[in-house]
Amino acid sequence: MFTGELGRSVFGATVFTFVFALGVPWIGSTIFYILGLNYGCCTSTIAFFATCFLALLIFAVFPRGRLNPKDKAVLITGCDSGFGPLLAKQLHALGMHVFAGCLLKDKGGEGAKHLMKIQSSRFHVLQLDVTNDSEIKMAVQYIGMHIPPNQDGLWGIVNNAGASAFGEIEWSSIDLYKKVAEVNLWGVIRCTQACLPLIRRAKGRVVNMASGFGRMIAGSRSVYGITKWAVEGFSDCLRYEMRRWGVKVSIIEPGNYIAGTSIFTEDGVKKLGDSMWEKMPDNVKEDYGKKLFDLRVAEMQTYCSKGMDDLRPVLNAYEDALLSRIPLIRYQPMEAYWTIRSFVFTHFPSFI
Repeated sequence: MFTGELGRSVFGATVFTFVFALGVPWIGSTIFYILGLNYGCCTSTIAFFATCFLALLIFAVFPRGRLNPKDKAVLITGCDSGFGPLLAKQLHALGMHVFAGCLLKDKGGEGAKHLMKIQSSRFHVLQLDVTNDSEIKMAVQYIGMHIPPNQDGLWGIVNNAGASAFGEIEWSSIDLYKKVAEVNLWGVIRCTQACLPLIRRAKGRVVNMASGFGRMIAGSRSVYGITKWAVEGFSDCLRYEMRRWGVKVSIIEPGNYIAGTSIFTEDGVKKLGDSMWEKMPDNVKEDYGKKLFDLRVAEMQTYCSKGMDDLRPVLNAYEDALLSRIPLIRYQPMEAYWTIRSFVFTHFPSFI
């Protein structure tokens, strides 16, 4: 549930333990008392489940063993910007063979050019558009020819490439839904399927980037959110299927890292907003009005400078998922507010 960073995990454990071991039993006992029922059973029952919950949190915090990263090979998609290039350099520094997939390598993208300056036989920058079957095929063939001879196969794939968008459902065209899903969902499936034969040989890891919005959702984020819910389902199914092969599958569910990754910029939000308004049906424009639309765009622009700018919690979650002897199924590198909100959305009645 947590990234393994002790401070935030202990804080979360303390908050949840206080709420569930003290607050909820007190409320439950009060209700039982009013109803004239045996409220001692309520306290004992909830305290038991709170203890179990705390045990799970402790499991996420304490060390779970670590594998030797030396010469293990990993493919990382989406290395043009954001988490990708930082993770590629972090894993390379550990002694791993890194295949960094970049969308814009062949077009002289700045991210790819920066990574290509790393002079190492263990670092490879690949042209990789996760929506392009032929590029995926060529990348996997290249990886197969460059896996270290002392390794059985590809140790891991990190499906990090992603796209985002915003806009209420009636404002968003089907083409926009398809464009984002092509990267966030079908790209994950394409790359995973292509790499699985190599990963199964190594009994390795699949690490998929989902989102906090894969466990909860907010208005105006359906285009992005549905792809992350789908990645969650795909990853869970893959985890069940890969058990027989010794392959472990983990999901990363970050909080808000817009400020740190610049996945949204004010200019980008404005450009998407202009395109959205232009393609919107006239009756929808009339019903919502330009004033409300502009207000939503302006709100989204304010988010461009918000969120966490320290990307280390996500990078460390990726690393733990690849190299822990007992990786977590889900990692939530997010602020405490979003962790609590995610728990409430996941476990409490839907009307909340």
